[in-house]
Amino acid sequence: MTDVSTPYDPPDGPIPEIYRDAHLLVVDKPHGLLSVPGRGAHLADCLIGRLAERDPEVLLCHRLDRDTSGIMVFALTKLAQRKMGRMFEVKRVRKRYVARVWGEVAEASGTIDLPLIVDWPNRPLQHVNHERGKPAVTDWQRGAVESGTTRMRLMPRTGRSHQLRVHMRELGHPILGDPFYAEGAARDFPRMMLHAEGLKFEHPVTGKVLRLEAPCPF
Repeated sequence: MTDVSTPYDPPDGPIPEIYRDAHLLVVDKPHGLLSVPGRGAHLADCLIGRLAERDPEVLLCHRLDRDTSGIMVFALTKLAQRKMGRMFEVKRVRKRYVARVWGEVAEASGTIDLPLIVDWPNRPLQHVNHERGKPAVTDWQRGAVESGTTRMRLMPRTGRSHQLRVHMRELGHPILGDPFYAEGAARDFPRMMLHAEGLKFEHPVTGKVLRLEAPCPF
């Protein structure tokens, strides 16, 4: 889903490549760039489109929000795409994010277990709904506390849309610069401070365990 609350002005420049073989292409997505095209010609520029200029066979395996940066896996064969998609579906891909959030988090770690569902009158926003929401679970660890903000390591067990963004808001510590779920001074940052830092999974074809990282830019 596209964050439509701010104008779309995607960054220029090369896309850093993290890993490549005959089956997979793993890159570091810049913040502000759509993973796939949005609706309308003005939202045509996207990560998979740019990658297809060099690798026309590139196939989508998962997505990141426009304003989230970090590691993304693409397939270069139908077999790899099918198997990677299944691994994401059955939660055999371990994901790790870094975020900076508003306020000083008191606890050292915790787990947020709050079901989410789309807020239909306000799409693409999501919200907590204990009756009809889909399960959404996030483990978190507190990092450095600095100038009234906290660096967090987030490990989602599920992959709901906007999961980390809503869960941090519900924790009382919205992600800095989030155009949807932060307010006031917490929203007044040059970018959303959320980065997909690491993935661990078995290669869909060779079975080799891959531990891949995209260094956090903030």
